[in-house]
Amino acid sequence: MSALPKVLRAPPVTDVPAAIERFHAIEAALPGNDGIVWFTRLYRGVTEAVRDRLARQRFKDPACLGRLDVVFANLYLDALRAWAAAPSKAPRAWAPLFAVRSAPRIAPIQFALAGMNAHINRDLPVALVTTWQELGLELEAPSPQHDDYEKVNVLLAQTEAKVKHWFDTGFVGVVDAALGSADDRIAMWNVGRARDAAWVQGEALWALRGVGFLGHRYLDTLDRLVGFAGRGLLVPLP
Repeated sequence: MSALPKVLRAPPVTDVPAAIERFHAIEAALPGNDGIVWFTRLYRGVTEAVRDRLARQRFKDPACLGRLDVVFANLYLDALRAWAAAPSKAPRAWAPLFAVRSAPRIAPIQFALAGMNAHINRDLPVALVTTWQELGLELEAPSPQHDDYEKVNVLLAQTEAKVKHWFDTGFVGVVDAALGSADDRIAMWNVGRARDAAWVQGEALWALRGVGFLGHRYLDTLDRLVGFAGRGLLVPLP
């Protein structure tokens, strides 16, 4: 029997080391070929790589950046918890990955990219608004916090070579089959573009936060669109 429910009963994480520890626990609780494991492994690996690089970088508002990482991680854990309790309650962005996590003929990198799609395109805008509200900041660019956010994009790109080795299948063939691209750099390149788009989506949610019903409708639409993209990433290979 899966040990995941016990892991998910733990309280929200409060710092980056705790998030990394929770990711390890999720990986240990599930079979190695589970699609959730493949995304979690990627997420943990990138988090560890960025954590190590952050220690050597200077940021204008490191407290904000650290808090954003924690809020962001908890949104993934919340999605997992919601799915485990009642699949219909989970964000639609995550449903494609969770629903086919044990399906055959879906390569590990497809699961990982589908998770990245849900987490960056849906969760990151929410995390931005939540964090900036908590800290009493204005979500705007240019700003010191936006400069730091852009620096993280650079750090993510620098992890590309390491990430390629996390998947036995390799990026080139699987990304070609899943996305129709001939360039193995598309996966990490899309992370940067997705984060840029997430900032803009965050600004839109920020502008709508005083109009509750419209903000909810906007997020619901975004959730559905991201879920639609996720299904495309998870088409079984021939």
